[in-house]
Order: sequence, then structure tokens, then C-alpha cells
Amino acid sequence: MFMKRLISFGLALMLSAFVAHASEGFEAPEGWRVIGTEKSYPDLVAALRAAVKKEEMGLVTQASATVGAKSQGITIPGNTVIGVYRNDFARRMLEASIPAGIEAPIRFYVTENTDKTATLSWKTPSFVFEPYFDDGGDALIGLAEELDAIFQRIADRATGNL
Repeated sequence: MFMKRLISFGLALMLSAFVAHASEGFEAPEGWRVIGTEKSYPDLVAALRAAVKKEEMGLVTQASATVGAKSQGITIPGNTVIGVYRNDFARRMLEASIPAGIEAPIRFYVTENTDKTATLSWKTPSFVFEPYFDDGGDALIGLAEELDAIFQRIADRATGNL
């Protein structure tokens, strides 16, 4: 029991360090888009959920390191990952490339900054699916480009740029 608690505490500390770094904002790694906002973390999460719905996509998954840490009595900056997709895209993706299915849903990442504003980031669908383009051909490339535009509109709506 002690060892389990010790491991759990160690993992929580590592997660806290990672999330603290992420909450400071970051430059966009290759294939990512990162948009800083003046919105609070809860407001950006709510705006993202509304934007997903407005663009007629599905909110498929949601996970929050903040909620997980809180359940262990640890406070960390806001951190939520929201997986977005839609079944018609899933069917088209799988028709083009079965291996590409591991990448769905595609995720948005909302992080709280030290000044209590929030940042929205995501890997573009084209970047996510690029490793499968040889397998999926033009059908997968076209699908990824279509999703790029939708994900950008979702981000623009959520951040107030649309």
C-alpha cells in the first residue's frame, strides 16, 4: 500500500511539473497551432465545447489532468484535452487507411497560464494523418485538409477570432 501511494505521489509530482511548464504557454511545435487568449481557462473550455457543436462536430473525449490531480488533493493549473471527430469522417478515414484510425479523435488542448488566461492548441489534422498518406492516398489527404479547415474554424470560434 505504501509503495502504491509513493508511486502515485511521484507520478502526481511529475505531472505537476509538466503541467506547470505547459501552463506557461509554449511555441508551436511542428504541425501544431497555438493561440493565446484573454479568456479564462473555464471560459475557453466552455467556448471550445460550444464551437465544436456549432461546427457540427462531436465532442468524443475529454480528459483533465487538473481534475485528476484535484482528486488526489493536488492543485495544478487548468489543463484539458478535448477529442473531436464525427462518424462520417471516421468512416471515410477508415476506408482510406485502417492504421490511421489510431489517431481519431483529434484533440484540442486547453491550458491555463500563470496570469489566469488560457491557451488553445492542437495538432493539425494534416500533421496527425501525414504518416498514413502513403497508405491512404488522395482520399486521406483530402479528408485531412477538410478537417484542417474545420479545426481552424472551431479554434477561431472558441478564441473569438470568428
